[in-house]
Amino acid sequence: MGKEIIPARRLSTVSEYYFSEKLKEITDMNARGKDVINLGVGNPDLTPSKETIDVLCHSARQADSHGYQPYVGILELRQAFATWYRQHYRVNLNPKTEIQPLIGSKEGILHVSLAFLDPGDAVLVPNPGYLAYRSVGNLVEADVISYDLLETNNWQPDFGFLEKIDLSKVKLMWVNYPNMPTGVSASRQLFQKLVSFGKKYGIVICNDNPYSFILNESPLSILEIEGAKDICIELNSLSKSHNMPGWRIAMLASNSLFVQWVLKVKSNVDSGQFKPMMLAAVQSLRATSEWYSNINIIYKRRRKIAERIMDALNCTFDSQQSGMFLWGKIPDEYKDSGELSDKVLCQMNVFITPGFIFGSNGNRYMRISLCCKEERLEEALYRVRKFLIKK
Repeated sequence: MGKEIIPARRLSTVSEYYFSEKLKEITDMNARGKDVINLGVGNPDLTPSKETIDVLCHSARQADSHGYQPYVGILELRQAFATWYRQHYRVNLNPKTEIQPLIGSKEGILHVSLAFLDPGDAVLVPNPGYLAYRSVGNLVEADVISYDLLETNNWQPDFGFLEKIDLSKVKLMWVNYPNMPTGVSASRQLFQKLVSFGKKYGIVICNDNPYSFILNESPLSILEIEGAKDICIELNSLSKSHNMPGWRIAMLASNSLFVQWVLKVKSNVDSGQFKPMMLAAVQSLRATSEWYSNINIIYKRRRKIAERIMDALNCTFDSQQSGMFLWGKIPDEYKDSGELSDKVLCQMNVFITPGFIFGSNGNRYMRISLCCKEERLEEALYRVRKFLIKK
């Protein structure tokens, strides 16, 4: 044997994505006939509009649709994103300089981090929060600093606490409203505080905003706030709002300089998106208010069943949550969310996400996904109640 091959040190800072590992376990259980009901992953099971799929099919048949596309995406898509933001968020964006299409907003988290963080710089990530903020920060060798989101503060940052810590190396702060996993919606007041905080300390505020059309009456963008473009970036995605998770169609919006910096990274990483998918995304962005309302009618029905599951498990929750999940606090009898999640999976064949995966502040919470047919949610409720009655 020659010299031993070892991986890069950065791999020691991350582990396999939680859901990647859990889905293997669920697949194994299903292979043994367990018929697990998966209420864990936020993977929309509804379809894009018929018109969106028609455009995809038509364009894919065209001879000129299969070559490389511009790194900045086709102009039609950037214009469609700009119109969408103007109509629904009241934000004016220059489609030529202030919008960058992405292959999913998860990709954008990496590109933004590479564009703004050198090894040794610091990044603020929410606890609880989306796992990728922390893992990507580790991969780019930044100093990851958690900031608390607590139910007692309505799952919002404590700016008084943040201003007491050493912010001298912090260059980037991740926020996510409507929030995942807690379901709390943003307010203009919160966004104003974030913009002021970013400007005061020279910290780029990046709002990850994929949930604003799901069970949410008033979509907001941090870019609505006066002066926000100077210091803020917003990621948005069609995965949740338009039932297109596998399409990997998303966007980044900010001032032209920030967009150029991100493009410098992105253009060295990928070779653009498939033109038919971009044209189909243009069609999807023309969705009417009625289309969004019809999707939310389905989610409302599912949400009611999810609430009954939480009730059956003696979990408490805020009924005003937004997004495609239900976040609930577990009973005191369990040592943590992992114990309850494992019990529900092993004894009831229902998978519910334990909140500890989102950070220590999620340790006593559970998250139910609404991306599941009503009959399966009803079956999950039946299994939970049946087990508890036997107990």
